[in-house]
Amino acid sequence: MAFEKIKRSEDYSKWYNNIVVNADLAEHSDVRGCMVIKPYGYAIWEKMQQQLDKMFKETGHSNAYFPLFVPKSLFEAEEKNAEGFAKECAVVTHYRLKSDPENIGKLITDPSAKLEEELIVRPTSEAIIWNTYKKWIQSYRDLPILINQWANVVRWEMRTRLFLRTTEFLWQEGHTAHSTRQEAIEETEKMLEVYAEFAEKYLAIPVIKGIKTASERFAGAEETYCIEGMMQDGKALQMGTSHFLGQNFAKAFDVKFASKEGVNEYVWATSWGVSTRLMGALVMAHSDDDGLILPPKLAPIQVVIVPIYKGEEELKTVSQHVSTIVEKLKDENISVKYDDRDTQRSGWKFAEYELKGVPLRIVIGPRDMQNNTAEIVRRDTKEKISVSTYSIVNTVKKLLAEIQINIYNKAKDFQQKNIYKTDTWQDFENVIDKGGFAFAHWDGTNESEEKIKDKTKATIRCIPLDNITEKGTCIFSNKPSKQRVLFAKAY
Repeated sequence: MAFEKIKRSEDYSKWYNNIVVNADLAEHSDVRGCMVIKPYGYAIWEKMQQQLDKMFKETGHSNAYFPLFVPKSLFEAEEKNAEGFAKECAVVTHYRLKSDPENIGKLITDPSAKLEEELIVRPTSEAIIWNTYKKWIQSYRDLPILINQWANVVRWEMRTRLFLRTTEFLWQEGHTAHSTRQEAIEETEKMLEVYAEFAEKYLAIPVIKGIKTASERFAGAEETYCIEGMMQDGKALQMGTSHFLGQNFAKAFDVKFASKEGVNEYVWATSWGVSTRLMGALVMAHSDDDGLILPPKLAPIQVVIVPIYKGEEELKTVSQHVSTIVEKLKDENISVKYDDRDTQRSGWKFAEYELKGVPLRIVIGPRDMQNNTAEIVRRDTKEKISVSTYSIVNTVKKLLAEIQINIYNKAKDFQQKNIYKTDTWQDFENVIDKGGFAFAHWDGTNESEEKIKDKTKATIRCIPLDNITEKGTCIFSNKPSKQRVLFAKAY
């Protein structure tokens, strides 16, 4: 197929965009900064969604849906949250258009249809949800509330990139209410663990769990926990966040409950979310110059079977033989596609499924039928394996499990080789310039953090949860430091 291969080593950004577009994941929309997620890309997102939704429900959460629009007065209620998102807000001011009397066929905003109060298109839903929770919560008996929402949000981005940063994107956002501080903190930490488990077991991406610094914290949160992944260019990608909101939103919306002792107290809150940004992570963490490499657990097509034949009669014979294999694979809940299109040659099909990251390709022709064999090709290693058709189902199951593990191990090995302890400014700059995570001392001040960012474009990705306290000297200021933190350039 016509796919212009671009090397990661030569132009990583162009390589990424090239794969996203040519593998039929997404394309740019005529709406500035927005994207169209194409069926193949959306099928991957659906598999992510289904697994995460299952994990949320297993931890006691239920799905609900809240309005897209937030009255401006509600949005302003929690000042830090409003200020943090103010520059990214899309605002609805009118509710009707009318014909332009001076330009027939054109429409203009009807000045008589101005809204009494402007509406914010949600950049996040804390405001509208906590205004709702006020109606739901009166007593400790109403707590905890464990709600998740699958939705779209709008953040008016100036520089956009498919999946990684778009004006509109899809996500889930959990919003929970609790009677105690400790319960809310436990919820925040629990959901971070859910995200980390999903990232490693399903996306096959190793992540570092940590806490954000004050300057990187979610607007309106007391603490932000995160998982950070390393992409193949050494840059970081924030893949999920879980926020301990304290009582900030409860106080902003006057959400109180009567405790067992009959005392009115403010509710404790959390919020947490992941988005279609995970699609970008999937591409950047695993793929190669030939296209996508998908972990089998998230691949819409886990196995593709391509027949080799000459003429309609041979195709009919091969198809009859393959139909039994297809049914046996489906019985094992393996997603399989039999591509018997006669509009494309087999070589074209091989390239197409390689580009789309299908984990296993099976090739069967008349000679294979005679020998009761089939050729299996792994997408992750390009290895070709000849197997007996009698053992093909067990072999496929075994290989899919191996591929999932191999993809993770490869990413883990890359991550470990590209985290560097740095103790001099020169070493620090070298790591940041070439790509990688610098594990370096920081004096804990916002001033040093900002100056490092200004000079190198590197930010503190997180303070790892498993950090060991150790005395040292700040990489920038030379002031005393209590611990190392992870610095990197990020998407």
